[in-house]
Amino acid sequence: MHSIKMRIYAKISIDMIIKRDFYLNKLIKRQFNGRIKIITGIRRCGKSILLFELFTDYLKQQGVKSQQILSLKLDEATNARYRNPLELDTYIREHITDPSKRYYILLDEIQEVKTIQNPWLNDKGETIGFVDILLGLVGVKNIDVYITGSNSKMLSSDVLTEFKDRGDEIHISPFVYKEFCEAYKENPNAAWKDYTTYGGLPRIISETTDEDKSQYLLNLVHKTYLTDVIERNGISKDITILESLLNIIASCIGSLTNPTKLENTFKTVTRQNVSNDTISKYLSLFIDAYILRKAKQYDVKGRKYIGTPIKYYFTDIGLRNAQLNFSQQEENHIMENIIFNELCARGFNVDVGVVEYNYKDDENKSKRTNLEVDFVVNKGNQRCYIQSAFSIPDDEKRKQETNSLCRINDSYRKIVVVRDAIKPWTDTNGIFYVGIEEFLLKIIDNL
Repeated sequence: MHSIKMRIYAKISIDMIIKRDFYLNKLIKRQFNGRIKIITGIRRCGKSILLFELFTDYLKQQGVKSQQILSLKLDEATNARYRNPLELDTYIREHITDPSKRYYILLDEIQEVKTIQNPWLNDKGETIGFVDILLGLVGVKNIDVYITGSNSKMLSSDVLTEFKDRGDEIHISPFVYKEFCEAYKENPNAAWKDYTTYGGLPRIISETTDEDKSQYLLNLVHKTYLTDVIERNGISKDITILESLLNIIASCIGSLTNPTKLENTFKTVTRQNVSNDTISKYLSLFIDAYILRKAKQYDVKGRKYIGTPIKYYFTDIGLRNAQLNFSQQEENHIMENIIFNELCARGFNVDVGVVEYNYKDDENKSKRTNLEVDFVVNKGNQRCYIQSAFSIPDDEKRKQETNSLCRINDSYRKIVVVRDAIKPWTDTNGIFYVGIEEFLLKIIDNL
């Protein structure tokens, strides 16, 4: 396997390369597997760079000629005509000139392609969209199709059904901390501070001042992400409610909530009456746009999911901070959000754990309570439990933070992550303690 390096951002002002082989190798393994490779992720996280630079460079190193690589960025005005699916199909097929050669079709922001009436079956009301075009292309033996998209609506259950099991999703996240640190080798002490403040979107590394980093994120939140949600979903009213909801979620990351609790928050904090249905809808829109992720509750002992409440996290912590104008920098909540994102980026399934605990009170009455495990982490048949504790200054605090972990009667790994750089150690209950930076740079890859 070739070791491939990727420029973190096109024409950036610093001479820096960051390896992202984790994603590149996923594409390489799926070449000509008869399926459409669907690269998803929030806007500006590096999808286009992965496809049009990193993967393209790899193909050329393998001897693929430029004429065999057809690339289109569908969000660019110069390619607007190809948002018509029939125009797109014609353009691609006109460039597939030699049946003896393999062709790679790279399409950026595929959701820009419109759904139109089928001109041949117009009287029947049938339509043609990007799914129809892609399925037609993937059926050609010498064509390999790769697409990107910034909105999970393109991966709705209906669309996946239409793909007829012919699509593989590769989800891209902003830089994880290890990748981010590659740009801070000469000043490693500044990496954590910048990462917890500005997050891991690639452009952040190329901005040289705090003012530029902050302004970039503020523009992204308000002029790109929120605008995209509003325009794509035809929201003409209640825009302030949409923004207020994102503010509320940003202020309580890592807290269990549900639409009813959020409805009450609107009443008491913003003096607005917002329905359960509206809140649920807007939360779904933020998740569709990859701005937010959610973690469901899982009953560890009962081995079942609990409906609500759930937790919401920002896909990038810099966007969360920008949404609040960098006014709330509670490092314990930020640390929890970062751990969640890093686990998701590495392909783990992450839930919020609940451990039921029965005990006797001082009057010898039976009591029952639920103890929380920050993260129940699964991949295949492997599992571990992780508690984000920030600091454990004394034995009483340690017992408090590990109470839930001590009551899980299985042999899976149990980890407590603290903010300080400590020497990793294991207590008598088999619980492993480690500092956040060492966890992100070394431990997480070996879970």
